[in-house]
Amino acid sequence: MLTQKDLVFCSPPFGMVPLLDRLAPVAAAGFAGISLMPTDVWTLEERGMSAAEIALRIADAGLQAAEMDCTACWMPRHRTQDDQGDLSPLLRSLTADRVIATAARVGARSIVAVDLMKTPPPFEEAVEGFARLCDLAADHGLRAQIEFVCAGGIRDLVAAWAIVTAAGRDNGGLAVDSWHHFRTGGTVEQLASIPGRRIHSVQINDAPEQPQGDPWTELTTSRLLPGEGVFDLKGFIQTLDAIGSAAPIGVEVFNDRQLSEDFDKVVADTAKTGRATVESARNS
Repeated sequence: MLTQKDLVFCSPPFGMVPLLDRLAPVAAAGFAGISLMPTDVWTLEERGMSAAEIALRIADAGLQAAEMDCTACWMPRHRTQDDQGDLSPLLRSLTADRVIATAARVGARSIVAVDLMKTPPPFEEAVEGFARLCDLAADHGLRAQIEFVCAGGIRDLVAAWAIVTAAGRDNGGLAVDSWHHFRTGGTVEQLASIPGRRIHSVQINDAPEQPQGDPWTELTTSRLLPGEGVFDLKGFIQTLDAIGSAAPIGVEVFNDRQLSEDFDKVVADTAKTGRATVESARNS
């Protein structure tokens, strides 16, 4: 079982690298877990590999499947979302039922829910959608968490926590990404108000003081490794520890420079900076 002492490799920035090719470098770098994308599993299943075999390959590499990232179609309004251009058909395919079933097949511990539409959802629709998502996840022994996205419909910690609270499901919680938190003006004091047990996954990364273009462009192309920017990652991690969060810490960095670098080096750098950031926060 993954704990707050474990480091997780976040897969979404590296969808161009087949899942099975990710496993050895991720394990060699010292990660304990790896997040998965639904398409990782679907691609292998379409080629004839069973979910049981996929799960075995992950375990044989010495890794645990962390969260399934993500479902993007869990409210009625998501069924017709078309404001993300070429990405919209994929988002509509990431339905709650399908993603939860996929997570259960490969033994992931939880699922992440995002809202990437450009306008905030009606509150009641979001609450009802998340409650249903949690109930479906609970049927498979999974937890569900909302990841707020500064360029999406649920944009900050306050908005996401209000939905989780109103949904009232024990297995419902939050995925907290340092980039989205600090870029939306979030504070460690706000984070300190969340019960630690409701933080289901954590992602760290960094950024320069001044935003690099519009939010969507920066979050998908210009995030920095932990320690390369100005975020208060020390306070972020110390606050998570103080509220009793047991969530493992993942490192998620979308940066175009990685496209021209050797994948093994990128993974090693990600692990090194993530581990150093966490150890520095906990040893000071």
